[in-house]
Amino acid sequence: MKNLNFRRMLLADLILSALLFAQTATPSTTQNQSSPASASPQSEPTASAAKLATPVLPERYRQNRVAARARQYYAVAWGVDSLTVRSAESGEIIRFSYRVLDAEKAKALNDKKSEPSLVDPRAGVKLVVPSLEKIGKLRQSSAPEPGKMYWMAFSNKGRFVKPGHRVDVVIGPFRAQGLIVQ
Repeated sequence: MKNLNFRRMLLADLILSALLFAQTATPSTTQNQSSPASASPQSEPTASAAKLATPVLPERYRQNRVAARARQYYAVAWGVDSLTVRSAESGEIIRFSYRVLDAEKAKALNDKKSEPSLVDPRAGVKLVVPSLEKIGKLRQSSAPEPGKMYWMAFSNKGRFVKPGHRVDVVIGPFRAQGLIVQ
């Protein structure tokens, strides 16, 4: 019985020290630093557990960022930035979007004659923009204007391309490599 009480006290001390460490490790919190004896035992562990369960990563560690040199290249060579690839409609559609900085350089991306494709080397597939009977191609092909966002949707019927995959988007001479599907 003595051994059981000792283990319980040791476990309680371990939990209490972990909570105190978690509370002091984040000095930017707005909670008051009250003594552990006055804190309610039911509300404190859930708040700390929630903080520990969902860590917020700094921007430099986020996975979906495009490298700074790649952003500069796309801005200078093609007049676009904010390249994103997202899974939509339960994975049935992969949406590629971009913002136009220089309309003259970005004309190649909106050219109706060029057939866009999305290549996923990991899945071994090449997706195309579908053409619907009454709507036409699922892409914007109007003359680009600076500051506006443009998009195109690729059909992912077998759901081969999944979030986290690195893909390449090819539109005529334009090629964006290593974009991460969100």
